[in-house]
Amino acid sequence: MDNLTAVKNFNYSETKKIFEQAQDFLPILGTDYVELYVGNAKQAAHYYKTAFGFQDLAYAGLETGVRDRTSYVLQQGKIRLVLTTPLVQTGEIADHIKKHGDGVKVIALWVNNAYDAFEQTVKRGAKPFLQPESISDAYGEIRRSGIHTYGDTVHLFIERTNYLGLFMPGYERWESEYHPIPTGLKYIDHMVGNVEMGGMNVWSKFYAEVMGFYNLITFDDKDISTEYTALMSKVMTNGNGYIKFPINEPAVGKKKSQVEEYLDFYNGPGCQHIAVATDDIIFTISEMRKRGVEFLYVPGSYYDTVGQRVGIIEEDLNELKKWGIMVDRDEEGYLLQIFTKPVEDRPTLFFEIIQRKGAKSFGKGNFQALFESIEAEQARRGTL
Repeated sequence: MDNLTAVKNFNYSETKKIFEQAQDFLPILGTDYVELYVGNAKQAAHYYKTAFGFQDLAYAGLETGVRDRTSYVLQQGKIRLVLTTPLVQTGEIADHIKKHGDGVKVIALWVNNAYDAFEQTVKRGAKPFLQPESISDAYGEIRRSGIHTYGDTVHLFIERTNYLGLFMPGYERWESEYHPIPTGLKYIDHMVGNVEMGGMNVWSKFYAEVMGFYNLITFDDKDISTEYTALMSKVMTNGNGYIKFPINEPAVGKKKSQVEEYLDFYNGPGCQHIAVATDDIIFTISEMRKRGVEFLYVPGSYYDTVGQRVGIIEEDLNELKKWGIMVDRDEEGYLLQIFTKPVEDRPTLFFEIIQRKGAKSFGKGNFQALFESIEAEQARRGTL
């Protein structure tokens, strides 16, 4: 299917009508969990609890009979984060960390039928990762399957219809005495994949043909560029709009773009950032800053023209400026957003915090300021 609309003419209502008329052969109920392979899951869990306000949920490791890995499951709102570290020096997890550093391995999707999801995607060309299987315990049965996507990233299809347990078989409740208050994170808004030059169309085609997604918005190098760097992006979404996967690729520029820097340090394509939603971004950011989370610096001059560009908003602009929160508007409303610096030593994975006040878009009006901020960080690292 051709692009539904250029971003400058983006009309979410018309796009939604097309979705509703389309046959969705892969119904997805939401993001089930995101699993990161990390060098030290215990320490990573402490960081995400402290800095982001995630809560204890479940644990698997030596004490539960697992011999090759340890996993901590954290939750906040509808977000489940799984942090997994290897207990052995060889194997898939250790190899992944050696190659990529800490990063997203699994983007798990909640479906009604994991076996059918596997059949539908594989027959359309997906490379199998996990053959359909059933796992069970005293709380019932989970059915799951999986396919490969860009780089070493995979999608698992998780079916929970007949399961009443905490997370899934093989895990037990994780309880500690340390419970920082949540920071107000609600759900995953979107997850962005970085791919090599020329890969954007390949993977947007994959999501369209293999998974039944649609191209919601396209950004070209005129939309996302500065004097020095540029990238292009296609936002792919499933039929009900619950899942949104922007796919970025570098564009030709005078210097090395953020996508190229990511690909260099991650050693290939992968998940660049996870956008998480909040209902009160000022509370969320003030809490996260107090806990040590570092955010990109937004030049004060950015706020000089915000009022003209976005019109009337409910928030105090001086308060947004204080916290470095950006604003953008589309025909449906406006949004507030801010981006962390990379949460790893490698300049790879970072997070976006977003609050939507009706807007369905992705902050095109903020791209210039965002890119300049990222380029300033690249210059400090000597990678621009």
